[in-house]
Amino acid sequence: MFESYLALALLIIIVTGFGAGIILVSKFIGRRPPVREKLLPYECGNIPEEDARGRFPIKFYLVGILFIIFDIEIAFLFPWAVIYRELRIFGLIEMGIFLAILLIGYLYIQKKGGLRWE
Repeated sequence: MFESYLALALLIIIVTGFGAGIILVSKFIGRRPPVREKLLPYECGNIPEEDARGRFPIKFYLVGILFIIFDIEIAFLFPWAVIYRELRIFGLIEMGIFLAILLIGYLYIQKKGGLRWE
């Protein structure tokens, strides 16, 4: 029974060894002179003006969450399109209801100003 896992175990060992080897070679061969500029946080090549741990506006998180929600919901269209011919009119009605609910949610968010940047 364990013979079937031998190839998988060998692959995990090889990949882990390869990854560790690359990190070790980089650690020993790579040059890292401690320069003041390298220790600063990177901000598009500009000198940082404020602390990196500053607060973000709530709109940033709201737009991010809305994007994830609508992106995931739209991903349901692909499996439906694959079996569209098998579902026939029932599948068309179901997807129409699904898209109508998404549209209502989108219009509600637009009306409340959830996507408006100020």
